[in-house]
Amino acid sequence: MKAAVIESVGRAVVAEVPDPTPGPREVVVEVAACGLCGTDLHILQGEFAPKLPIVPGHEFAGEVVAVGAQVTEVSRGDRVAVDPSLYCHECRYCRTGHNNLCERWAAIGVTTAGGAAQYAVAPVANCVKLPEHIRTQDAALVEPLSCAVRGYDVLRSRLGSHVLIYGSGTMGLMMLELAKRTGAASVDMVDVNPARLETARRLGVSASAANADELDRPQGWDVVVDATGNAAAIQDGLDRVAKAGTFLQFGVADYATRVTIDPYRIYNQEITITGSMAVLHSFERAAELFAAGVLDPEVFISDRLPLTSYPQALDQFAAGVGRKIVVVP
Repeated sequence: MKAAVIESVGRAVVAEVPDPTPGPREVVVEVAACGLCGTDLHILQGEFAPKLPIVPGHEFAGEVVAVGAQVTEVSRGDRVAVDPSLYCHECRYCRTGHNNLCERWAAIGVTTAGGAAQYAVAPVANCVKLPEHIRTQDAALVEPLSCAVRGYDVLRSRLGSHVLIYGSGTMGLMMLELAKRTGAASVDMVDVNPARLETARRLGVSASAANADELDRPQGWDVVVDATGNAAAIQDGLDRVAKAGTFLQFGVADYATRVTIDPYRIYNQEITITGSMAVLHSFERAAELFAAGVLDPEVFISDRLPLTSYPQALDQFAAGVGRKIVVVP
């Protein structure tokens, strides 16, 4: 079968690889679409994946075409979205309900072969059936949405909060849509990309600007979310949190990224700084929200490219052109 392969740091190709076969409690999914994510760029840069080469792709959906001998929950022909998370269920963090912090954390498309391929293998427990009215190619959005749902679990937002989001890429826009549905009084957005800000305005952002100085909230925001991973944006966002407010690090920064905090201000103004990592008990809820129409796929997916264009799709994503880019085998 054809698959995208990150062969070495900075090099991605499309190559022939062996077809996958399911274990007793696994299924083989014929991939309908696989989304690109910032994590894929980190893998390309030599981060996250324990070793290369790797078939990337942790945001995917498709049709079950083979099932293991002990699989009864799904059948051939079922359409599914796949949670890429793989946990040991034995370490301290798994036993205390923090599976996303598993000491042996792994993920389809990060540590094992993923969905940027014609076929992918997944545990049956990670597969969520799709309702009839959902297009399989659109359901690649369920995984990033589940990360956003996890982010709002961490925030435990109060009704009437004023929210500021840095970055109007896919994840920032998803956080915008969820903020609107979790009772935010206002949701403002900062981005240096005018085209992406235009999409935020289309989705009903309260105010938008290239710099937070242009926004009228001198007292700061109750909730500030970084969805960029960019050091300058993070540093600026930390300074915009209102008294008793919360800063959420949601974007994935490079390992070397550093910012400065003001410990006295954090103490004196009771500011909370927290993070949200990947998926935790949120995939099924994201699938239900997606089925209920929380996102418009035609707005969120800007490009549907053939799998053979995966290296070019990575380049486009790295350049910040478009919103969610998916490859279609």
